[in-house]
Amino acid sequence: MAAAPELISPRSSRVLAARRLAKRNFRGKERLFLAEGPQAVREAAGFGETLVELFATVEAAERYAGIVGEARSAGARVHLADEQVIADISTTVTPQGLVGVCRFVDTPFDDILAARPKLVAVLAHVRDPGNAGTVLRCADAAGAEAVVLTDASVDLYNPKAVRASVGSLFHLPVAVGVPVERAVAGLRETGVRVLAADGAGADDLDAELDAGTMGGPTAWVFGNEAWGLPEETRALTDAVVRVPIHGKAESLNLATAAAVCLYASARAQRAVGGCRTVTES
Repeated sequence: MAAAPELISPRSSRVLAARRLAKRNFRGKERLFLAEGPQAVREAAGFGETLVELFATVEAAERYAGIVGEARSAGARVHLADEQVIADISTTVTPQGLVGVCRFVDTPFDDILAARPKLVAVLAHVRDPGNAGTVLRCADAAGAEAVVLTDASVDLYNPKAVRASVGSLFHLPVAVGVPVERAVAGLRETGVRVLAADGAGADDLDAELDAGTMGGPTAWVFGNEAWGLPEETRALTDAVVRVPIHGKAESLNLATAAAVCLYASARAQRAVGGCRTVTES
């Protein structure tokens, strides 16, 4: 016989505490956030002592027994709960039966600079959480070593951003709340070339690749979904680069443009003479 749920009432104090994390002010106060679904919970369980609690339906606990075991091994408190409890905690329309409560995982910007990253994504004025999470996932896939969210961007721990990152939030250092001027200046001081991605850029990405200028340490600055980067931000960077449109499409959305730019840099850096092919002394 299956075990009865431990948390029957959605009014449990633990459930109420988890539900509050859907709101930014409570996340900031507690320095905790929600990670939903098997992929996010698995990644959180494997990331130090990040996972604090796990709420799981009986069915999900059986289906994802390995993940639940990893959560317990990581020191998380595991609560079996009925579907109503999970529905109350979850921020999705169709919960997958697992909701984790995690500690904040952002990294101080100075620590990112000290690591001398070769590829960085900077999100300046990005307000859509789904886009922010997707760019983080693209940066992870392209082999970027850090992501920076400026103080004008969306909350990293917004549930939609966490879901859209599909676990990449736990894979690479992410700094939050950094003024864009500080982000650009700090990266340039460590020898990183800072490029603004903008559809109206004077420089063409294909031309940059052909000229062999993309092989060094690079940071890409991506702007707001609707109005791009303000002139004062573009002026801070070393170049403003556009992704060429070879067909009839009017433009690319933020996440797609970010993927193109980051992969272009990743390929150039891994080519002969790129910064990732040079043996450091």
